[in-house]
Amino acid sequence: MRKFQSSKAFIISLGLLTAFFWVVSPHLAQVLVSDIRATKAAGVETTGGWHKYDHNPVLGGSLGTCFDMFVLREGGKYRMWFSWRPKKAIALVESTDGIHWSAPVIVLEAVKGSDWEPDINRPAVVKRADGYHMWYTGQVWDDVTTGRAWVGYARSPDGVHWERVSRRPVLSGDLPWEDNAIICPHVIWDDSAKIFRMWYSAGGSYEAVAIGYATSRDGIHWTKSAANPIFTPDPHNYWEKERVEGCQVLYSDGWYYMFYIGLPNIDHAQIGLARSKDGITNWQRLPENPIIRTGTSPQSVDRHACYKPFAVWDGQQWLLWYNGRNVRFEQICLVFHQGKDLGFPPAN
Repeated sequence: MRKFQSSKAFIISLGLLTAFFWVVSPHLAQVLVSDIRATKAAGVETTGGWHKYDHNPVLGGSLGTCFDMFVLREGGKYRMWFSWRPKKAIALVESTDGIHWSAPVIVLEAVKGSDWEPDINRPAVVKRADGYHMWYTGQVWDDVTTGRAWVGYARSPDGVHWERVSRRPVLSGDLPWEDNAIICPHVIWDDSAKIFRMWYSAGGSYEAVAIGYATSRDGIHWTKSAANPIFTPDPHNYWEKERVEGCQVLYSDGWYYMFYIGLPNIDHAQIGLARSKDGITNWQRLPENPIIRTGTSPQSVDRHACYKPFAVWDGQQWLLWYNGRNVRFEQICLVFHQGKDLGFPPAN
C-alpha cells in the first residue's frame, strides 16, 4: 500500500508541475504530459513490458560500488565481468539464475603509476574459438568530474586469467567531439565480415555526450567511422536531451538493437532502446522510451539514475542488468521482459 501511495503522489506532483509549465513553456509541458501518460500505463518505473526485480540490487551492498557490467551466458550459467570501484579493478562473478552471484574474483587490475590506466572499468568481452577478448576503459582523473579516458585491450584463455595485448591504449579520444575521453566500449565479432565492431561513448570521462563507432581486424588497430558520432542526444525528448552514452548493441532478427543511457543533465539518467538495420545509421527510437526509469521511493536503489544496460535473451525472456544509483552509491539491478518482441511498431 505504501508503494502505491508513493507512486500516486509522484504522479500528482508531475501533474501540478505540468500545469505550471503550460504557462512557462508549452513544449516542455507536452513532454511532461507524454511522460505522465507513459508513467501511469507502466506503473511509473518501467515501460515497454519491462518489470524490475522485486529485490534489487542483485550485486552491491557490502561489496561497495559495483557498476558497468558485461554478461555472457555460457553452459547454463551467467558470467558477469563488472567494474568494482573500491578496488579500481574488473572482477568476475557467476550465477545460474542472473540473480544470485558468486563471490567476486578480481581478473584485471589497474596499473599503479600509469599515465592512462591507474583506474580501470567498463569491460566488453567477446568469446571466440581463440579465447576471450576484453576491451576496457582506462581513466585518469584531473578532479572529481573531469578527466581523460582511453580504451585498452586484453586477452584470456578462460575469462579469468587476462594478459594485456598492448601496454598502450588501442583507442584514444583524438577528435574534437571526443574531448580526450573515450569510455564504455561495446564490441561484437562480425563473423561474416571478419571484423570486430565497436560502439563507444565519448565527449567526457564523467559522463559522455554521444556514441561513436569503429571497426578492427585484429582488436588493436581501429578505424573510426566518418559518420561519427553515429548516435546523439534528441533535443525533443527531455529525458535524453543533453547526453546519450553507455550502450549495448546486439543483432537479432535482422536488426541491430541498442540499449543506451539518456541524460537530461549530468546527474540523472534513464535507459532507452533504439534499432537500426546496419548498426550505424537511421536509428529508430522506441516510442515508449525511456523503458527503465528511476525509482520513485527515496529508498529506491535507482532513485537518482539508471546506468549502463546489458541485456541477454535466455530463450523465454530478456534479462537486463543496469546500475542503479541512489545519491552516490551505485549497485547492479535487474529487470525482466517476457517474450522476444521488444515492442517496435512494424517496419514500413
